[in-house]
Amino acid sequence: MSAPVVLDAAAVAAACPPAGAVAALTAALRGGLDPAVDLPRQAVGLAAGQLLLMPSDGGGALSHVGIKVASVAPGNPALGLPRIQGSYLLLDAATLGVVAVLDGQALTTLRTPAVSVAAVLGRLLEGSAPLRVTVLGSGPQAHGHVATLAGALAGRRELAPVTQLVREPSRAAAIDGALVARLGTPASDDALRTADLVVCATSAREPLFDADLIAGTAVVVAVGSHEPDARELPAELCARGTVVVEDPGAALREAGDVVLAIADGALRAQDLVPMRDVVTGAVRPDPARPLVFKSTGMSWEDLVVAEAVLAGAR
Repeated sequence: MSAPVVLDAAAVAAACPPAGAVAALTAALRGGLDPAVDLPRQAVGLAAGQLLLMPSDGGGALSHVGIKVASVAPGNPALGLPRIQGSYLLLDAATLGVVAVLDGQALTTLRTPAVSVAAVLGRLLEGSAPLRVTVLGSGPQAHGHVATLAGALAGRRELAPVTQLVREPSRAAAIDGALVARLGTPASDDALRTADLVVCATSAREPLFDADLIAGTAVVVAVGSHEPDARELPAELCARGTVVVEDPGAALREAGDVVLAIADGALRAQDLVPMRDVVTGAVRPDPARPLVFKSTGMSWEDLVVAEAVLAGAR
C-alpha cells in the first residue's frame, strides 16, 4: 500500500476552492447522504479546553471514512495562537487504510462556511440586487464566509461592500474592503437592519443583537457556538424565522441557539428544518420570514470536503 498523501494548510486550500466545497456538500446531500445517521461527535474536557473527536462513515454513501481530532483552546487567541487546531485522517472505506492526512484547521476553515452557503444558497440566489452582507466577528470564519460567498455567487449575484461588526475595531482582523464598525453602535444597528445576510461567527455566549433589527426577508447564519448553553442569536429571532439545522438531533444536543430558544418557549423541536430538505428542494422556507441557519459542525461535512480536497490534490 502506498504512503498516505500529506496535505498541509496551503495544499488543502489549493486543492479545493470554497465554491468546490459548496458543490461537494450539495452533491452529497442530493445524492442521498443523510446527516441524521452520522456518527456522534465526542468532546473530551481538558484543563486548557477540550478535544473533539469527529468520526464519520458518511452513512455508507461515500468511498472513504474519516476522523478529525481537533483541539479547542479558548485561551489561545490571547496568546496569538489559533483557538481550534487539529488533523484529519481520511481512510479507504473498504480496507480502512489511511490514504491522506489533512491539516484539520484548514479543513475546518474551508468546510464551515461551505456548509453555511450550501444551506442558504437557494434563498440568496432569489434576489438580483447586490447582496448586502453584515458579518459579526473577525476570526477565520468571518473571513471564510465572505470568501465562500464570493466564490459561490460568482457570475450569479454581485456582493455589495461588506460591513464587519466587532467589539474592538482596533484589534480586529479586518475583512478586505469591509466597513468596520463597533458592535452595538448606531452604525452597527443600521448595518443589521439593511442586511440581506447576517453572518455570526463569534465566541459570544449571549445574543449579539436585538431580533427587531433583522429584516423580515433576511438570512441569518450562526456558526460560532457548538455548546448547548451558549448562543449568538436572540430567541425572538428563532420565533420569527424558519430555523434550518444540519440535523435536528445534533442541534438539540449541541446548538445553544436552538436549545435555549426552545427553553424560552420561542421555538419547538418539531419546527426545525433539516438542511438536507432545503438543499434537495423537499422544503422551501417561507420567503416572507427570516431564514435562520444554525450550524454546529458535523463529522460528515469534514468527510465530504476531505474527499473533494483529495480529488483536487490528485
